Amino acid sequence: MSAPSSKPTVTEREARQVAEAAREQDWRKPSFAKELFLGRFRLDLIHPHPLPPDEDVRRGEEFLAKLRVFCETEIDAARIEREARIPDEVIAGLKQLGALGMKIDTKYGGLGLTQVYYNKALALAGSACPAVGVLLSAHQSIGVPQPLKLFGTDEQKAEFLPRCARTDISAFLLTEPDVGSDPARLATSAVRDGDAYVLDGVKLWTTNGVVADLLVVMARVPKTEDSRGGITAFVVEADSPGITVENRNAFMGLRGIENGVTRFHQVRVPAANRIGPEGAGLKIALTTLNTGRLSLPASCVAAGKWCLKIAREWSAAREQWGRPIAEHEAVGKKISFIAATTFALEAVLDLSSQMADEDRNDIRIEGALAKLFASEMGWLMADELVQIRGGRGFETAESLAARGEKAVPAEQVLRDLRINRIFEGSTEIMHLLIAREAVDAHLKVAGDLIDPDKSLQDKAKAGANAGVFYAKWLPKLVAGSGQLPGTYGEFRHGIDLSKHLRYVERSARKLARSTFYAMSRWQGRMETKQGFLGRIVDIGAELFAMSAVCVRAELLRTQGEHGREAYQLADAFCQQSRIRVEELFGRLWTNTDDLDRKVVKGVMGGAYTWLEEGIVDPSGEGPWIADTTPGPSKADNVHRPVN
Repeated sequence: MSAPSSKPTVTEREARQVAEAAREQDWRKPSFAKELFLGRFRLDLIHPHPLPPDEDVRRGEEFLAKLRVFCETEIDAARIEREARIPDEVIAGLKQLGALGMKIDTKYGGLGLTQVYYNKALALAGSACPAVGVLLSAHQSIGVPQPLKLFGTDEQKAEFLPRCARTDISAFLLTEPDVGSDPARLATSAVRDGDAYVLDGVKLWTTNGVVADLLVVMARVPKTEDSRGGITAFVVEADSPGITVENRNAFMGLRGIENGVTRFHQVRVPAANRIGPEGAGLKIALTTLNTGRLSLPASCVAAGKWCLKIAREWSAAREQWGRPIAEHEAVGKKISFIAATTFALEAVLDLSSQMADEDRNDIRIEGALAKLFASEMGWLMADELVQIRGGRGFETAESLAARGEKAVPAEQVLRDLRINRIFEGSTEIMHLLIAREAVDAHLKVAGDLIDPDKSLQDKAKAGANAGVFYAKWLPKLVAGSGQLPGTYGEFRHGIDLSKHLRYVERSARKLARSTFYAMSRWQGRMETKQGFLGRIVDIGAELFAMSAVCVRAELLRTQGEHGREAYQLADAFCQQSRIRVEELFGRLWTNTDDLDRKVVKGVMGGAYTWLEEGIVDPSGEGPWIADTTPGPSKADNVHRPVN
């Protein structure tokens, strides 16, 4: 059985069609963020703040207490950083604790934790060592358990979930050396052969892949007369003949993660291991990521809490010009930013997670916004901590300890957090993904007007439908409750948060008007205006975060848990956020996007190569993208299962 030897050749339009086909097309449940982008501030969807049942809280807190003891006594983060590997005994301890099965139902031997407590556990483990958090997250958020939970058959769940809950580590294999966020060009093939499929291809950046026992693999099934084909998901035994882990990759951060390059050569996978029908692989992957992406904000929340702790302790101990550095405004502003932003990230994470648990809202946009906002803000908080620490922030923890000072790994946290802006959807891809969902209502009524392939008859029908929709929608964007001084009065307790919610309501309508104007102006070229779309999404992220912090502050006030302090932090975050929002609104129409495109054209055309003179390039030899021609492996297998 031979495999196709060439990569699929696709046009930009075909690539977009593949991505569009993988989207969830319908909105069966309400979405706070979707309404926000349409100019409708549906506070009722998130307030009062939803709460987990008491039994879920009890079980979650019991596990967190056990996990905390394990993290404090069994995880040596400095050793993991030094050896660039999580010790086998730590992984064995996590298995014994049940940490591999946090999200797996109890009937399959898992702990059955809610999304809220799963994320709290990831934050706790990640604070002890980010690589441990990634190991647990990659296994459960995107590895075998989640897609099987959503799309697996009863037989598949019974066979694989008990293993994943206690003994087997799983990994998710989608990316290839020449394929990232553009899966239309996926080259790994899965050819049907009787009651099995034969897989051939190479997968890159397989987090957990070096130590995995089970893999979720995305591969392309050729189209035939009897099969629709397309990108399809499979559960694959990692020790199957023909699988070679050719390299364990090393990175600037997260040095303990087991990430590799995996080659498949004539690997037979039972047809019973296919998840869902042929061609459903991308839809499965995207749906899995709706909640799977919430693991990244969890790591950012943990980092923010740690950055705040270190900033507080260090800024009290370190004196400059006769007083602690925290009392100097330049440093104080950084501490305020870290504190307010940490509160906001936890508010966004907990709200999104609780909505995921209740399953009464569609959180595909909320989850994506949480990932985008947290990864960007987490990196900024860590960068500010390094600046507050000064030279000590740039110095490694090992070096600090060697000369007798507290081993604070500030530079490591900065390195570890950097990847969050790239994997599970880079910031740029998240902008496009969220923007597509944000304009979905517009495309549903007016998409045919800007589709070059549609007939005049289709365009005329779309024009009529659009006229009806916009006649009802546009007038509602002129005025709203955000202009009434007494609105949201229940958020006024000593500190007035109601003004911020009124600002969110007004800004949501302004955001919707801006989107409509842009679509009217650029029409079919709208999808190329990535700078504009990115700012639209960033505004939406800030408005979502402002809403979440106000709702969380009010929840804490009613519970009697630091209510006054929560209102203070919410007020500080909203004031900071409003400044960013106003800047983003200004940059929607006043920017350098057109000039930037001209400069890029000049760079790529060689007009500025003279600017590169006067240096030497220390890069090594080799191709920009490794060869992925199907065939047997020529490398040693570095697969290292942990028993």
